[in-house]
Amino acid sequence: MNKRLGRLLRPGMGLYLLFLAVFPVAAFLRDDIALAALGLGSMAMAIGTYLIIRERRKKKLAQYIQNNVDSMNDVRGAKAPFPMLVVRLDDDGIVLANDAFVRLTGFHDMLTERQVTDVLPGFHTEWLSSGKHEYPYDLTLEKRRFRVYGTMITADDPAQTRLGVIYFTDLTELYQVRDEYIRSRPVVSIILVDNYEELTKNLTEGAISTLNARINDAITKWTESYHGLLRKLERNRFLFVFEKRDLKQAMTEKFSILEDIHEITNPSGLPASISFGVGVDAATFEEGYEFAALAIEMSLSRGGDQAVVKDRLNFNFYGGRTKEADHRSKVRSRVTANSLMELIGGSSRVFIMGHKNADLDALGAAMGIACLCRKKLKDFKIVLDLQFNAAKRLIDEIRQVPEYRDVFISGDEALVQCDNRSTLVVVDTNRPDQVECKNLLEAIPKVCVVDHHRRAADYIKPVVVNLHEPYASSAAELVTELLQYAVEKKDVLPIEVKSLMAGIFLDTKSFNVRTGERTFEAAAFLRQLGADTVEVKKLLQNDYRETMAKYEIMRAAQSHRAHKEIAIAALEASTTRILAAQAADELLNIQGITASFVMYPDGDQVIISARSIGEANVQMILEPLGGGGNTATAGAQMRGVTVAQALDRLVASIDQYYEM
Repeated sequence: MNKRLGRLLRPGMGLYLLFLAVFPVAAFLRDDIALAALGLGSMAMAIGTYLIIRERRKKKLAQYIQNNVDSMNDVRGAKAPFPMLVVRLDDDGIVLANDAFVRLTGFHDMLTERQVTDVLPGFHTEWLSSGKHEYPYDLTLEKRRFRVYGTMITADDPAQTRLGVIYFTDLTELYQVRDEYIRSRPVVSIILVDNYEELTKNLTEGAISTLNARINDAITKWTESYHGLLRKLERNRFLFVFEKRDLKQAMTEKFSILEDIHEITNPSGLPASISFGVGVDAATFEEGYEFAALAIEMSLSRGGDQAVVKDRLNFNFYGGRTKEADHRSKVRSRVTANSLMELIGGSSRVFIMGHKNADLDALGAAMGIACLCRKKLKDFKIVLDLQFNAAKRLIDEIRQVPEYRDVFISGDEALVQCDNRSTLVVVDTNRPDQVECKNLLEAIPKVCVVDHHRRAADYIKPVVVNLHEPYASSAAELVTELLQYAVEKKDVLPIEVKSLMAGIFLDTKSFNVRTGERTFEAAAFLRQLGADTVEVKKLLQNDYRETMAKYEIMRAAQSHRAHKEIAIAALEASTTRILAAQAADELLNIQGITASFVMYPDGDQVIISARSIGEANVQMILEPLGGGGNTATAGAQMRGVTVAQALDRLVASIDQYYEM
């Protein structure tokens, strides 16, 4: 191309006509009618001449564009199969529009040029200028939906005007078919009565039949409005298949069946609870059922009584506010102990790793696993950062024991020592981002997990042996149960017994929270092995300065503006994780406070420690902030934010939790 394109796009006559109009107006104001008439006549001739010239120019421009764009059969005429538009890309001025575009938008060619946004509000041409040939969004005009395509025409001289040829393809019917396809995609879900064994325990056949009928009626009544297919697979398991168009309603209602089912109780007053696993966006029914099964597994590992929606990428959670009930089986602990011992026996070396900034529970559980390794005469190492941890006193005692003098190593050292026959046992966490050394987790193929926190969406996988019980008080309690089935009393060292008891002490707040029958059984077993609770209590003591610092944190706490039973301490100065956790615990001793949050800066991140003894589920509150834990104890690390910003996000998450 050359300067011909520039000549075809010379400026319009609007400005010139404005100046021409000044003279007849001035003559009229001076009562010179003849001169005014002459001026008006000249103006009319100029307008007529301009219109004729412009029409010729547009025909030449249309022919020029047709010669340069093969896909345009008839730009100006009515034969064009779709609406078309020619714009100047430098200023988005409309140069040319065909009849189909005029009929669609009501655009009228005026003396003065109009911008694209005047006719199509919100439309832009940056995509065309950047070399793309398709508008990134759909366009809705006159209740019709269009896909927008375009071609850019430029002159050889970069200084010349650039043209954009844009055409609109009506895909309304195609979109309707596509949308209907998406809305009618099958959603496969599994409904599980997760406390069925407890509900029917010690009941007569007649009472069980009555209870089953009430549960079946409640589930059937809820599913009727979704026009799906409900089938009972087992005595406590249902399969429900419905269309995706109805899933939004269930999600909006937060799966109301979760609360409705609580109205059904057994003769002893225990309410029924269900877990709801939903598989969506699957390619096949088989894959949809696999998604639903994964969702059910996720729900149960988080304590049940909730709905989990699994798509191709993420998990979404609904419900789960109630405290976990203990559904554990000693059979599983025995089977897990046997499997773990067999795996340890076939390994060249065992690495034991907890979460970052390991506490007494992570260290205690690691010591219990180390005991299993000693029983199998296998070399083992505990991966732990000796500088950044919350168990320095216990670590110092452990390192004085001959069997554990050189057992602690860093993650980098473990990477050098591991091989393809090594086994990694992760304790007290199930999230890959929270382990002491993520590279080690990725390097060792055989991984075992022993954890008591509610399962997170980004859990560790694949796992060879998995003992994940959100009903347990601590990871140390779970490992203690393994020891009962795998070793004899003489095989356990006093320092291992003390470490395990310290882990249980820490997470139960000296047996005040999250304790159950199995917790006291584990503690009793450790007492039989020689655990001294007084010595364990000393590990949790603070010196005078730390005690004063803890109470300074408590002084900074304020009640939530809407929920006075929630206390939040937002610190501007850094502190230690131990003091923050202890302050959060201590705040719960204040009358009326049922949940507490302590946050403080730590380098480029803000750390939150949360506790609860009431209805608030602190794990669900911190989960949107990237945190995790369980109903009564949770934590979060927020990177790249200030304390003020973290406080705003925390308050918003609390408000959202209570709006659910």
